[in-house]
Parts: sequence; C-alpha cells; structure tokens
Amino acid sequence: MAKAIQLAVLKVLMIIIFAGWIAVWIQKPTNMWTRKWKGAEDSSRYTVFGYYGLNFAVYTFPLISLTIIGLVYLNLVSKEPPRSRPARSATIGFSNPVLVNSFLGILSSIEILAVFLFVLFLAWTYYARISNDFKKLMPVKSLNLDLWQLRYLRVATRFGLLAEACLALLLLPILRGLALFQILGIQFEASVRYHIWLGTSMILFATIHGASTLFIWGVSHHIQDEMWRWQKTGRIYLAGEISLVTGLVIWITSLPQIRRRRFEIFYYTHHLYIVFLIFFLFHAGDRHFYSVFAGIFLFGLDKLLRIVQSIPETCVLSARIFLLPGKAIELTLPKDPRLKYTPTSVIYMKIPSISKFQWHPFSITSSSNLDDHTMSVVVKCNGGWTRTFYDVIQAELDSDTGSMSCMPVSVEGPYGPASLDFLRHDSLLMIAGGAGITPFLSILKEIASVNSSRYRFPTQVQLIYVVKKSQDICLLNSVSSLLLNQSSTKLFLKLKVYVTQEERSDATVRGLVHDLSLVRTVNFSTECTNYAVHGPESPIWMAAMAALSSIKFMVSLICFNHIFLPHEKKSAVTEKILPSEKKAAKEKTPSSVVDLLLLASFIIALACNTFLASILRWKGLKKDIRPLSPKHGKATEHGSVETGSPVEEHELHFGGRPDFQDIFSKFPNETGGSDIGVLVCGPVSMMESVASLCQLKSQGLNIGSRGKKTYFSFHSLNFTL
Repeated sequence: MAKAIQLAVLKVLMIIIFAGWIAVWIQKPTNMWTRKWKGAEDSSRYTVFGYYGLNFAVYTFPLISLTIIGLVYLNLVSKEPPRSRPARSATIGFSNPVLVNSFLGILSSIEILAVFLFVLFLAWTYYARISNDFKKLMPVKSLNLDLWQLRYLRVATRFGLLAEACLALLLLPILRGLALFQILGIQFEASVRYHIWLGTSMILFATIHGASTLFIWGVSHHIQDEMWRWQKTGRIYLAGEISLVTGLVIWITSLPQIRRRRFEIFYYTHHLYIVFLIFFLFHAGDRHFYSVFAGIFLFGLDKLLRIVQSIPETCVLSARIFLLPGKAIELTLPKDPRLKYTPTSVIYMKIPSISKFQWHPFSITSSSNLDDHTMSVVVKCNGGWTRTFYDVIQAELDSDTGSMSCMPVSVEGPYGPASLDFLRHDSLLMIAGGAGITPFLSILKEIASVNSSRYRFPTQVQLIYVVKKSQDICLLNSVSSLLLNQSSTKLFLKLKVYVTQEERSDATVRGLVHDLSLVRTVNFSTECTNYAVHGPESPIWMAAMAALSSIKFMVSLICFNHIFLPHEKKSAVTEKILPSEKKAAKEKTPSSVVDLLLLASFIIALACNTFLASILRWKGLKKDIRPLSPKHGKATEHGSVETGSPVEEHELHFGGRPDFQDIFSKFPNETGGSDIGVLVCGPVSMMESVASLCQLKSQGLNIGSRGKKTYFSFHSLNFTL
C-alpha cells in the first residue's frame, strides 16, 4: 500500500511539472510573457545565479527534474511484485491502432492526439509571434528594405522559432538510459519515429528560415555583407548557415534509401550533430539555447554514461551457425547472474575486430529466468557488417584449429519494457514475419519458464510465422523443445507456418524443424577478459547522476560568469540609476564569449560525472569479477530436437500468405479467450495489415465465441538483428 501511494504521488508530481513546462511554452509568444520575462531577467541579473540561472530554472530544469522523478518511479515499478492480470480499463482502446497509413505508419489515438496538439502549438506560436511583429514593424538598420521585404523577413525569422521548438524535443525520443518515454511504456526502438518526425519538421522550418533570409538579402543587394558576418553581438549569421548546411547533410543521409543501403554513411554523418548544435548555440545565443538545452543536456549525459557502461569488454562464449544458405548465427554472451531483463529486450553490440566505432542492436532471444549466466542473440547476416562477422567466424571454422581465439565485444544494455502488462491477456496471437520472430523467442521462453501462481501469463498462445523459404524456419531452433515437447510445460502453443515462395505438400512442422535443426557450434577462448555483461545501472543511480550533473553545470556557469564577466557584479541600485551604463556594459561582452562559457560549463559538468561514473563502475566490477569457464572444444555439428513428442498439432502451409481475417475470426473459438493480445513483428506491410484488422475489431466487429464480446489489444514489436 505504501509503495502504491508513492507511485501515485510521483505520477501527480510528474503531471504537474510537465503541465507547468508546457504552460511556459504556450505563454512564451505573448506580449505579457515578454514584458514579465524581461523584468524577471533584469531582477535576477545581479543575483548569484544571474539571468542564466532563471533561464535554466524555467526552461531546462523542468525536463531534468521530470527525468529524475521518472527514474525514481521506474525504480519503484521494477521492484514491484508481479501483478495479476488487470481488469479491462475503459482507456485500453487508446493503445489500439486508429490510423493505419503507409506513410505515417500505425498510429494510436494517443499518438494522434499528441501530434495534433503539437501542430496546434506550432500554429499558435507562429500566429502570436507574427501578429505582434506586423503590429510594430521596425526597420532593420543595416538593411534598406521595403515594407513587403520587412514583413517577409519577419516571417522567415519566426520559422526559425518553429525549428527551435522541434529541436527542444528532438533528442528526447532517442534517450536510452535516461528515457522519458519509458515512463509511458514506449521503448527506444518504437520512439525513434518521433525523432524522425521532429527532425524532418525542424529541417523544413530551418530551411524556410535560412532560404527566406538569404532571399531577402539577395533582393536588397546585401547578401555579400550579411552572409559572412560573425559579429560580436546579436545573431551570428555565418554560424546559422553552417548549422543549417550540417543539418541538411544529416537529414539527407538519414533518408531510408541511404540508411538501408549505406548504413555506414548514415551512421558516421549522424555524428555531425555535435557541429550542428555548437553552431546553433553561436547563431541563436544562450537565451534561445536554454529553451532546447534540456534535451541536449540529457542526451549528452545519457551518451557518456552508456559509453562508461560499455567500456569493460566482455567476450563471446560460443556461436551456433545454422548450416543453411540463410547465414544466421546465435551468439552466447556471459552475463552477471543478478542481471534480469524482460522479454523483447535489446542490446547494442560493438565488435572492435570488425569496426571500432559501429554499434548494432540485437534482440535478446533468451530468458533471464532460465539462463542465469548467459544471454543469447541471433544475428541474421544480411548487411555489410553482419556478413563480415559471419565470414570471420566461417574462416576460423575452416581453419580447423580446434577452438577459436578470444573475440572481445562491447555490450550496451539490455534495454526493455519496465513491465510485462502487454503479455497479461487471456490468450496471445503472435504474428511474425521473417527475422521478426526474434522478440517472440524470448517471450515464449519467459512464459514457459513461469511456474509461480503470482504470474498471470496466458497459457493459450498461437504463433503465426510467415517466411519466404523453408530454410528460414531455422530461427525457431532455440524453441524447438517448446514446439515439439509441450507435455513438459503448462504452455499450449500452436504454430502455423506459411512458406510463401515454395510449393511443397508432404512436409510437416516436426520434420522440417528436425531437418533444419543441424547447427555447428564453436566455443571461444575467454582468456582476454573476465568481465560479464552487467547491464545498465539502476534507475535510482541514473537519477542521482542527472541531479549531480545539473548542479555541477550551474556551479560551473556561476563561477565562469563571475570570473570572466566582472561587470555583471553591479548592484541593482546602480543599474536603475545608470541605464546608459547598463546598455554599454551589455555591449562590451561579445555574445560568443557568453556562449563559450555555457559550452565550457556543459562540458565540465558532463566530464566530472563521467569520471565519477567510471570510478564507481570499475570499483563495482572489480568486486564482482568471476572466472568465465565455457566448455572448450572443437566445432561440432548436431541437432537439438528431441524425438519424444505429442501428436502433431502444428500447421504448415506452402505457396501463399496467411488470411489474417480468417485467423482473427477463428482464434477466439480456438482459445476460448475474450481478452486477446495481438503481438506483431515483421515487415511494415504485414504489421499494417494486422493493425487494420485490429482497428476493425475495436470498432465493434469483434464478436467472439459463445456470443461473448471479444477484445483485441494490438501491440507492435520492434526487432533488431
């Protein structure tokens, strides 16, 4: 009861902080806010915190405090005992798909509402700003502009503020350790699309802002004078141009046509975000930078803490190579027995012998309840990096040296959902396409491993698996015992396999799994490292780091400003008596110097916390070093399917795609459940087809067996290989 009260209090506190932060942004374009804000800045200028302390407190700290409280909340949730299946809520339909579009993807009502409110906010901001500008147009001293040119210049300037609003949220969806979206149950892989939407909108607004400004300079014949200006105060135009060009390069190389075919180009050019942000700071100035600083601050801290986590390298214990043209490898890594993760979790892995910089995500296929000392991932060797990895292992196998040398790897994660509410249904209908089977492997192992009555996982599960070639069924190898020996578990699992590009009628699931279960297993030496995967630090530890970093930032900034900007120490009385000296004092300090002090404080705060995190990490690892002792031996070929099994109940279909409408109509009768969870993972077209059916079911076309109302809850899973 006490923990429930604590969780409720934290929820209310987060709602209040978020609502206050949103209210600030809504009032920001108004004349009333502008007048009061200028007065508040003048009043705080000669306090110990200065005007920058006020900007930090109003624009930056609310999101940081929201992150800190959210991490404390997640820490309490992770320690909460498993709940029984919750009663159906009236709001459960908000997570079901409402809009299924090939361009926008699958959107729930909550997502549509959030997008609508954000667009409404952008429209309000633009209208409030531009209407005030047109009421009091002031000529630009350095430019001789006509009335229409002056108005168009203001239009261009206000588009820059829309880009700033998008930038304020841009980095929040791609946080991993300090993930705000995890509070809402949205994982990093699913929230990346919000990052894409915000990035595209930001580049669009910034391009209009920059191109329109250049156009006005051109028609007024001042383009040569203005374009290359790096003045001491005010907007630094050259910095803005560099920032815009850098942003366009990042956006162009992020297009699907380049990202999918030339991932290395996308990966390396994306690191130009550092150049983009630095020159944005010099262009916009520190006051505007505080509006977007929260996301940058959290992203920088999150990135450095993830680097600290991944520095102690571990090693690959073994690899199981499936003897098929599909080129798939199951890797086994050592993990600390205390590391627990939820199904569908993801790790990021870097193999320095292949690339010293590239990180690639992989879905975990093992269950931490079954495997205390190891974790497994499946690598489907389709891309350049994975093919190189496959060739390295294959070359070692062909050399016939007996056992492979140590292969160091850096691991980041696991990252997964904070709760398993998406599994708490009467029955599950899981639909996978190709490599999209990987998240379901961990789910099946998790459900099968549960013996306690405290867990209320479904016992009726149907898995629809769609593949192009029968050889792709080899990915089911790790759950073959669940498929063919169900008498040993409480889980009733029915498999329906659809092989779309082959014609064959005499095969069975049992025979096919047995024929394709031959693998070649090779063990690796572990002499190069004794470290196992420990996973990220606890949420409460991350919250403490975020709080310490924000304090160090403010202390550093206060010290720098009082050392390098001594004129700021004047008293408020002198300021009121001598307004002319106030203006002169402001102009003595170049804006780039103030920006550099902010940047230096940011670097010092993150560097100090990174150093502290490294010390704590290494001390913890040295206490917990355990020898890694895998079985060494020559590579072997074997099959892992047991022969004893019940009557064949699985289905195998060749030469066609599944009829999802028929599957949906029959499933309630086959399981008898009224609350059905639909989990789908695979190609986008397949996910959209399933989402469309769930959308129809949620609109009332969902009468199940025995006249009972049947509820279909849609969950799309992201997989990485």
